[in-house]
Amino acid sequence: MSIFTKIIAGEIPSYKIAEDDTFYAFLDIFPLKEGHVLVVPKKETDKIWDVTDDILSKWLTFAKPIAWAIEQAFPCNRCGMSVIGIEVPHAHMHLLPINNADDINFTNEKMKLSAEALAEIQQKIIAHL
Repeated sequence: MSIFTKIIAGEIPSYKIAEDDTFYAFLDIFPLKEGHVLVVPKKETDKIWDVTDDILSKWLTFAKPIAWAIEQAFPCNRCGMSVIGIEVPHAHMHLLPINNADDINFTNEKMKLSAEALAEIQQKIIAHL
C-alpha cells in the first residue's frame, strides 16, 4: 500500500483540494512552490501508462479546474503539470504555479512549510474552485 493510498483512505492526514469517486487531489507537503498539488487516481497503479484508458482520459478533466484555481490563487504565468513517477509507486500528477521551466525542476530544493501555511494555501485554492 503506497503512502498515497493511505492518504486517500484517511490513514494519513492531508490537505485535500478535491475528490470524486475516482480521483483525489491534495497539497504536496514538501512543495516546489506554494500551490503545488498532487492529483492521483484512487486505484493504486504504479505507472501512469498502466492506468486504464478510461481513467487516463478522465484524469485531465478532473485536474483542469484545480489548475485554473491554482492560477487564480497564486501569481504565475500558468499552472504547470508534470508526471515523474519515481518517488511514490502510485501514478500521480503534479500541478503547480510556474513562471518559467525552472520552477518545475524537481532537482530544486523543496519548501518546508508550517501546518498553518499549508492550510492557508489549501483554502486559497479551494476558494477558486
